[in-house]
Amino acid sequence: MTDEVVLAGGKRTPFGDFGRSLKDVPLAQLGAHAARACLAGLGLAPERVDHLVFGNVVPVDPDGHFVSRKVALETGLPIESSAFGVNRACASGSQAIASAAQNVREGLSEISLAVGGESFSRVPYVSQELRWGAARGPARFDDGLDYAYRCPFSGELMGETAENLAARFGYRREDMDDWGHMSQRRAQAAIESGFLARQITPIDVPEGRGARRMERDEYPRFDLAREKLAALKPAFRAGGCVTAGSSSGVTDGAAAVVVARRTALERSGVAPEARVVAYATAGVPPEIMGAGPVPAIRKLLERTGLGVSDIDYFEINEAFAVVNLHAERELGIPRDATNLYGGGISIGHPPGATGIRMTITAMHHLQATGGRYAVISMCCGAGQGMATLIENLRR
Repeated sequence: MTDEVVLAGGKRTPFGDFGRSLKDVPLAQLGAHAARACLAGLGLAPERVDHLVFGNVVPVDPDGHFVSRKVALETGLPIESSAFGVNRACASGSQAIASAAQNVREGLSEISLAVGGESFSRVPYVSQELRWGAARGPARFDDGLDYAYRCPFSGELMGETAENLAARFGYRREDMDDWGHMSQRRAQAAIESGFLARQITPIDVPEGRGARRMERDEYPRFDLAREKLAALKPAFRAGGCVTAGSSSGVTDGAAAVVVARRTALERSGVAPEARVVAYATAGVPPEIMGAGPVPAIRKLLERTGLGVSDIDYFEINEAFAVVNLHAERELGIPRDATNLYGGGISIGHPPGATGIRMTITAMHHLQATGGRYAVISMCCGAGQGMATLIENLRR
């Protein structure tokens, strides 16, 4: 096929821990930094890109509602190009890829950029009382970040929905701790081997009166002892089994990948790396939103006529370890073909960027191993799952 929707490149910023290195860097700057690096790595001129899709959950900064267009123009895309933003909760990065692919398939774009990012450190406190004047006394301010971490139906924190999933299906704390420890070990190995460095473009961050170069993710816990995880108290529910060590990290960062019509990309002198085969979404009860990857992956495989055994590699975001345990048990996914380079628990989880980060990781894994297919999947707050199938074109 010559008119396939393909992927190429893929770069991201390092992911910064909450309130640390990236807290003073505007989100649009993070997005443009990743996008420029993605294009530069391919030798693709920004003028060749006609569309940009930006995944983001929580708008921040004065330009937050226009961040897609801001990123596009700051990346150097032509003024005639278009841009829009998407929000599918934790799958917003994957939705950016899917929406860009849809534009290409419909002939609305030849070469697009799928970009996504989150700056949780810059989410403001908000007041619902001040616009029309508080009646009397002090006005209350809410943490805007809390809006993103609570189920819109029950008001439970997302970690409480993970507790619900664990209780309903009988997952043990020990197994969650084991997964959290494994994630940290795998991320450390991927950093030390240089695997993750291939997808990261360093960024200068403010420090004192000057700046310093940030080159790697700062959330992974090197040489973390398994015993330390066992000693952690439950984070969300007294007597519960979900801890900080089995939950995804609150981090800042951005990622970008080219999504294009194959013929258009090749005319620009760029060889495609992977094909976007299909994607699927599915709904689950909001109170067990972590179950989302299971029906989404099932639907995706049914749609493509493939089985779990046909998939060489899985990236399933570690919103909580129980999410991965559930997908592993329900679908029969092998642990030695899943999240081999860490995940949300170790690298962190800025939702707008996560799906793109996972896609880049899957592309690099397939190229390194000669595998054919990878599935990228995650759960979404409010009760959804999303899954994307890509095919390696560098075999």
